Formats: sequence, C-alpha cells, structure tokens
Amino acid sequence: MANRDQGRLEGKVAIITGGGGGMGGAQARLFAEHGAAVCVADNRLEAAEKVAGEVKKAGGRAIAVELDVRNADAWATAVAQTELEFGAVSLLCNNAGANFRVGFEDQTDDQFKLIMEVGLNGSFIGIKAVAPSMRKAGVGVILNMGSLASIRPGGGSPGYAAQKMAMVGLTRSAAHSFAKDNIRCVIISPGHVDTPFIRGNNQHSPNDWSTSIDNPENFERRLNSTPLGRLQQPEDIANAFLFAASDEAAMITGSMITVDGGAGM
Repeated sequence: MANRDQGRLEGKVAIITGGGGGMGGAQARLFAEHGAAVCVADNRLEAAEKVAGEVKKAGGRAIAVELDVRNADAWATAVAQTELEFGAVSLLCNNAGANFRVGFEDQTDDQFKLIMEVGLNGSFIGIKAVAPSMRKAGVGVILNMGSLASIRPGGGSPGYAAQKMAMVGLTRSAAHSFAKDNIRCVIISPGHVDTPFIRGNNQHSPNDWSTSIDNPENFERRLNSTPLGRLQQPEDIANAFLFAASDEAAMITGSMITVDGGAGM
C-alpha cells in the first residue's frame, strides 16, 4: 500500500455505501491508502467484492458486504460485520443513490419513490444504524453525497432534485443532533463526474443515447457548463471526502463542500 506514512485516517473504520461504484470505490481505495479499514457495501455484492479485493491486494484492510440501504435489518448486519472484523465504526459515506432522467410530468410515482427511498431514506436509516457504533468509537464523521441539484435544482428529474435538496436538511439535522457525541456530518456536492452513473444503463440510473455522456452532445453540454474545463473524476470527489473525514476538518460540521469545477456558480 503506497503512502501509508500519510495515514490521515489511521485507526479509523469506514462503511462506504455504493462502494462498488465509481465514486464509492474511489473513496474505499483512498481511505484504505490513508490507514482506514473499510467495509465496501453495495447492493451488488460482486462489485463490492471487486473493490475490496483491490484494496486488500494493495495492502489495505477491507470486507465486502451486500447492502440494500433501504433495509434497516441489512444495515444492522453490515454494522455488526464491520465491528466484528475491525471494531467500532467511525466513518460513514452515504453514496448510494438512484435517478431517472425524465421531466416532471413523465416521472412516475414509483420512480420518484425509489429515488427518495434509496438516496434519502437509505441515508437516514444508515445514520441511525451507525450512530451507536460511533458513540462506542468516541468519534464519528458522516459524509453525505450531494449534487449540483443540492445547490440549484433544475427542471429535470423532480425526484432527484427533491432528494438532493433534502440531503442538505438531513445533514444539518444530523450535525446538530450528534454534535454532543463528537460526531460530525458534512454534505459533499460534486458537479459532473465521469462515472457509469451518467454513462451506463444501470438499474437505478438508466441512461440511453438521449441522457448518456457517451453521446458527444451530452458530454459537451456538461463540459461547457464547467468553468474549469473538465468533468470531475471520482478521485476528485474522494479527495474531498478524505479531507472531510480527517482531523484537518475537525471543526467542519453541518456544512456543504462543493467540488464542481465551478458548475454551480
């Protein structure tokens, strides 16, 4: 494992949801590089196992857990497995999300409900599941995934706009509620990140030629709305998560960190 002397998360234990995906996987690898033990949690066990395997091959500590974030029992199992393997949990990264890129009148009730259940309810359930473990650890950091939609929700997917705005409120509520327990909560809002979430045709984030950035017109539209001139990579967002999780951010809670190349201006 390279750069273990950097150790900004040495002794920490992290649960990372959506850990088999682009951004969650980048967080898992970076957190482990800086000394954390990581539980790579994803509803796709094979994807979680792949990332956990990469971490272990590089000399880090990791387990893979199948997790449907909407299920409180599944959360209890994930926390118990993590504690058994590594000890009390001190870091939680809530990445799991869903989106259906259709207009207001075209989005179905079921699509809206799924976006909210995965992104918002799943984070709420996860925070409650992990908080007792963080109290045992004596310290905790909860990192919620925001979006440009947390800053300026537009006229696209109404469910996604509602969920990402609601994450701001959830973050502030958790920050206030758990400050007495030495637990911080921060929301990190990326801009246009080049991941399968906006490229591939995934179960909880379907894309076709009209929405995928494999379509050069869509890619250029996102690129042109980013003043710094490139789409973000998962590692850009992971670096912000690392900072927020570290003691360098010890007095940051209830706040939003924006990593968008200026797209939200």
